[in-house]
Formats: sequence, C-alpha cells, structure tokens
Amino acid sequence: MVKKPASPRPGARDKGKELGKELGKELGKELGTPFWRKPLAELSKAEWEALCDGCGRCCLVKLEDEDSGRIYHTDIVCNLFDKASCRCSSYKDRHDHVPDCVTLNRRNVQQIAWLPPTCAYKLRAAGEDLPWWHYLVSGSRETVHAAGISCRGRTGPKESEIALDDYPSRIVRWRGNAPRGRRAPAKPEKAGAKSRANAGKN
Repeated sequence: MVKKPASPRPGARDKGKELGKELGKELGKELGTPFWRKPLAELSKAEWEALCDGCGRCCLVKLEDEDSGRIYHTDIVCNLFDKASCRCSSYKDRHDHVPDCVTLNRRNVQQIAWLPPTCAYKLRAAGEDLPWWHYLVSGSRETVHAAGISCRGRTGPKESEIALDDYPSRIVRWRGNAPRGRRAPAKPEKAGAKSRANAGKN
C-alpha cells in the first residue's frame, strides 16, 4: 500500500534567470563573497528563492510505502509543472491549486529525506559549495539541463492524466540519484599560454 507524500516547491521557478546573477554580483561586492555561501539562516527571502537550481526533481510525485516508510520516485509530474522549463507554472499561487504543496524552509530542509542529492538547499545545509552547473556559478540556466541534473525530457504524465492505481507503474530509478560522469566543460586555453608551450618544444 502506498501513499503520495507532498512535494516541496523550494526555488525561484518563475523568478527569471537573471535574479540570482544580479543578487550575486551586488551582494558579492558588499560582502566580498557570493551570497549563496552564507549560512542558510542568514539568507534573505529573495536569496533563498534564488538558491533553487531549477532541476524540477522535487516537483515529481513520490510514493511512500506505509509499512516500511521507503520512498519510491516516479516520473509523474505535478499538474502545475512546466516540462520545458522544469519549473512551476503558477509558483506564487501554487497553494491555491495544490494545497498539499510543501514549502521548503530552513527548518525542514534537513528533514526531507527524498530531496535529490544535488539539491542546492541540501548541499548548502551540509556546508557544501554549489556545483559548476548551478546557474549562480555558471551564469546560465541551461547548464543544469546540459549536465543531466534536471528532469527535462524524462518526465511522464501529469497527475491528472493517470489513475492513482497506475502510479506504481511509473516508478523510476534515476530520480533519487546524482548523475555520473558529468564534469564542467574545459576552459579554453589562453593564447599566450599556448604560444609559450609551443615555443618550449622548438
């Protein structure tokens, strides 16, 4: 017997890709360090929202075994999920449409076991830095997709499009795992350095 636990909608899914970059630039000037490296308890509301990487994984339906408590991940998406952007299509008033949508906060971020291991909130709560593909680091909202972190292209039906009894048939393995073998693209070699290296071989 399984039941569907509520899903959090933690990040700035409709904030626009420039929000975090601008916050980072301004706060970096003032504090001498990127805002996302501050403790979670010190983040402003806007900074907290900007921390979301936009992977969309938390917006997928999870099934919990009532006997064992084990969580199973599916590719079923919330009715408000935008498959192209991997964000909520009605973030500000999502609770009007999805009453059981959980709001991720500083108190529950370490208690929700089914958050993806790549979640920026989870990483920062553990004192880890943001990975290269996070848009606050890369400067692009597309790197989370290019690195294979997001669920773009891997989602199934929306909740309203499938019967509850059929939910178990949509269980997937990738949802709770961190992608492997994905590294930051190599930075182009500087022309000066290349010239010096070639000169040393002559």
